[in-house]
Amino acid sequence: MKPYEKLIFVDLETTGANLANDRITEIGIVAVHLDGEVERWSSFVNPGQPIPSFIQGLTGISDDMVETAPSFESIADVVHERLADGLFIAHNARFDYGFLHHAFARTGHALQSEMLCTVKLSRALFPEEKRHNLDTLIERHGLIPEARHRALADADLLWQFWGKLVREMPQETLTNAVKKLRQRPNFLVPSDIPH
Repeated sequence: MKPYEKLIFVDLETTGANLANDRITEIGIVAVHLDGEVERWSSFVNPGQPIPSFIQGLTGISDDMVETAPSFESIADVVHERLADGLFIAHNARFDYGFLHHAFARTGHALQSEMLCTVKLSRALFPEEKRHNLDTLIERHGLIPEARHRALADADLLWQFWGKLVREMPQETLTNAVKKLRQRPNFLVPSDIPH
């Protein structure tokens, strides 16, 4: 792990896929510090709107479960601090990063982490494979899911995937792929988002 800085594996559950209209319902963060310490944190988030039944069926997160949860605004400082000073790593990272970017913008914060997408990383390292979704990675790499479509469990799967890559890939191959794929996203916040 020495060649890399603090790694922050992130997963969100949301009310849907629309960055402007949908909201976060759960955040999971697995932070791996330079000394190897692993810190896990998660929270339900009250989205301030109903969770569609399809999403409730997919995630198992119901309106009742988030009714008394904190709003994103009330935990924004904590989340912002947990995402600071590290590489933001997520599966289909533009989705998670985009939702957090918009959520932070509504509270007057800015998300400015560099981002690494594990879908793109998997494609780069295993170009012969056609599928790179999380269920496929679980099967292909023998990852052990605690649950699926739950934020902390899915973030932990990304940490497991990373560990497999560190152990099994030549270090130079992994390092070069990470260097090539890491980026600082440029999201514009729509003017109709209330701040």
